[in-house]
Amino acid sequence: MNIQFRDLIENAPGSPGVYRMYDKNGVLLYVGKAKNLANRLQQYTDISKLELHKQVMRSLVTRVEWETVPTESDALLLEQKLIKTERPKYNIMLTDGKMYPMLALTNHKYPRLLKFRGKISQRRDVYGPYPSVYALNETIKMIQKVCKLRTCTDTFMRNRVRPCLLYQIGRCSGPCTMPVPNYDENVKLARRILTGDSEPIINELSEQMKKFSSNMDFENAAIIRDKISELTKTSVRGIRQNTPYSEDSSNWNNTVDEMEKWIGKKINYAGVFDNSHLFGTNPVGAMITFGHDGFIKTGYRHFKLRDRARAGNDIAMMAEFIARVVENSPELDLIIVDGGRAQWNIAHETAPNIPIVGVTKGEVRNGDEHFIMPDGTEYRTMPRDSKLFLLLRRVRDEAHRFVITYHRTTRAKAMTGSCLDEIDGIGPTRKKLLLNHFGSVRAIMDADINALIRVPGLGKSAAKKIYDHFH
Repeated sequence: MNIQFRDLIENAPGSPGVYRMYDKNGVLLYVGKAKNLANRLQQYTDISKLELHKQVMRSLVTRVEWETVPTESDALLLEQKLIKTERPKYNIMLTDGKMYPMLALTNHKYPRLLKFRGKISQRRDVYGPYPSVYALNETIKMIQKVCKLRTCTDTFMRNRVRPCLLYQIGRCSGPCTMPVPNYDENVKLARRILTGDSEPIINELSEQMKKFSSNMDFENAAIIRDKISELTKTSVRGIRQNTPYSEDSSNWNNTVDEMEKWIGKKINYAGVFDNSHLFGTNPVGAMITFGHDGFIKTGYRHFKLRDRARAGNDIAMMAEFIARVVENSPELDLIIVDGGRAQWNIAHETAPNIPIVGVTKGEVRNGDEHFIMPDGTEYRTMPRDSKLFLLLRRVRDEAHRFVITYHRTTRAKAMTGSCLDEIDGIGPTRKKLLLNHFGSVRAIMDADINALIRVPGLGKSAAKKIYDHFH
């Protein structure tokens, strides 16, 4: 029987994934996860070392299937999903969801955000599971900062006579002791974030921040800015935790070898380009670099668009950024662009002596990408679970993460730039003096000339410039 089972797992990969065991009638007996599928399945070959119920199960197995995933965390989540949907006979531990931490919003006038490890039917609005308690706690912290939802128990809330410390540090709106008319709106916002809808939320908040800044309501603009910052950090963290191909993988070098054979070119230093803008505003670009040993962080570059006439035109922006890199980094062996035929064409026109690969988004990002080869032909038959496909998608996503982070930073700075910057002769030092003295830009704008003159170290001339600017 051992030999027969060894034959079933002979080609198991040494990758993270889940495995399924079936009996002779095709009935699913067991689903398991593994950091290394080959090593995990090897443990089933000596039946005497297994627990009693697994010995019985193993004796019935006639077929083993597996599915690889990028990380061990992904394997954990897929295992949990399969157990709940397919309910294998010998999986007992996870059928009620007790093993993995989850989040819930309770059914209450002021819903509570809580974490639990119990049956889903015990709670309302359940989100998860999360691959680790750390990931769950980080999510709770971010929701507290952005939405200010309570995490205390109903009993604790009923017995409060003054707000707790979480209210004092800005992580709760204090519904225990005061009415919070916008609490429902914050709950809706939390639901959107927890279902992965953070990107449009960031755009909406950016528009709100822009309006506050235009109306010179810089205090509220700063509040919105902080919310965007938290959402952005979480978004970036999420990308890092769920990347489809790990830069630490021992397979990276072998996969780059495979890429070299695929394009027919030695790759020591490759650059991946992407752009970002919001309706033509704050146009920026970025390049990330990699080689046989993984990402080359010293080669990462940000770009602000120099030719403003190209703003909002993705193709023209790409041409400028690639031209600037080629001029200063002639050692590039390969250029990868995030986009379709138009992006590939402009990259090839701008850098005709460097092989260009285009990674198209397809109808669904991270699902049906295809590639434009250096000779201009389209390649659509690469297996979606192949290491080369995952690596190409990984470097494309790293470029996207890098440029989006930079774009949000530049956009936030532009939207919250103080109107004091518009006054000639008011530099960082004087601006700091003014803000320390008055506390806010609004107070500076409302100050009369005598109040401005009294600011230590400002001077009468600068005080008059400021007063004349606002009056």
